[in-house]
Amino acid sequence: MSFRRELNVDLYELTMAQVYWRRGIDGCATFSLFFRGYPKDRGYYIACGIDPVLEFLEGFRFVQAEIDAIRATTPLADEFIDSLVALRFRGEVRAVQEGSIVFADEPVLEVTADVMEAQIVETILLNTITTATLLATKASRIVSTAAGRPVVDFGSRRTHGEDAAMQAARSGYIAGFAGTSNVKAAARFGIPAVGTMAHSFVQTFDDERAAFEAYVREFPDASTLLVDTYDTMAGVANAVRVARQAQARGASVGAIRLDSGDFAELSRSARAMLDAAGLHDVRILASGGLDEHSIAELVSSGAPIDAFGVGTRYGTSADAPFIDSVYKLVELDSRPIVKLSSGKQTHPWSKQVYRRLRDGIMTGDLLTRSISPMPKDYPHAMLRTVMKDGRRLKAPEPIDEVRDRVASNLATLPDRYRKISNPYRYPVEYSPELDIPN
Repeated sequence: MSFRRELNVDLYELTMAQVYWRRGIDGCATFSLFFRGYPKDRGYYIACGIDPVLEFLEGFRFVQAEIDAIRATTPLADEFIDSLVALRFRGEVRAVQEGSIVFADEPVLEVTADVMEAQIVETILLNTITTATLLATKASRIVSTAAGRPVVDFGSRRTHGEDAAMQAARSGYIAGFAGTSNVKAAARFGIPAVGTMAHSFVQTFDDERAAFEAYVREFPDASTLLVDTYDTMAGVANAVRVARQAQARGASVGAIRLDSGDFAELSRSARAMLDAAGLHDVRILASGGLDEHSIAELVSSGAPIDAFGVGTRYGTSADAPFIDSVYKLVELDSRPIVKLSSGKQTHPWSKQVYRRLRDGIMTGDLLTRSISPMPKDYPHAMLRTVMKDGRRLKAPEPIDEVRDRVASNLATLPDRYRKISNPYRYPVEYSPELDIPN
């Protein structure tokens, strides 16, 4: 049986909710979602997943199938479970714009609502924003090192489940990828669908050249030929023959794909062979085990690769597969709330993040209380009210607007904070009113 996303709730959120319900605890709570520190070699985050979270909150409810599942699997009281039928999210959400650059300890999103409503949505908010942000940040690093060459998401088969595959496709496109191989994601999000062929396709035919000929005849204007099933340079030679035949009848081969071996050496040999045959417009696509580090090496070596396909190492964010994300209570009935656990202290109060730019370049952020006046030297407020009384204030943004925001925001962040290894730490300061008590 399939269930709605509302059932993606940790049990402790429901047990705490029953205590609140039983005792009439209905205070106005603010929870802040932020990231503690950075994974390896990260110096910034691309905030992502905010629109899917707002969609979830706006439609939040437990239907009968979820009620029955909760009754069958938890120790909760029947009368409390019955009350969940009427539960809706009626709170307020403040958030940064999706695609914004954010930094460690800065709130990406704050939820203000009845304490039970705000608490019970914790898991899905953290899961959605953390995964999407992790992947968007990874993708932005890959796009940066590709230096203008298109990058395509090929990661669906290796991500940690179908939901992660969809998030990888969306996050990658927002961060600058040219498209995705995932047809479902392409259809749902309006992302260009991109595909080539598998080694199994080549192996199905009696010989490699026959496979290439069949594919080009079927797709005369959109063929990418995978040339490394047997011997890569022999595969390039077969692709050259098929491409020249296609050219003679008015068709064309768009690209060849290298999927294994020494990409720098193979791409140079392949480019020379293609150019010698007059096939200057046939591009070279490389895929297989690539990430920002290996792409940076290829680009700096001058390898004549025109585009990259990234799969496993992108879709799993292999070098840094998680973010230490948290969703913490910071204010309750206009009282400051803190956590004092060693190494996990939290700053009190609902917050605002103000950003300082000089000549269009980011120079520092300042965190204050959300009700404090804008500081003179930090004129850009990052968090905006996006939901009131459980309803979004604006329609969802087109995905290409979010994509443009990522590109424009990254252009304002100095290179030293965007380095793919050992980046500098961007300055984030706290107003004294957010001091943690001794």
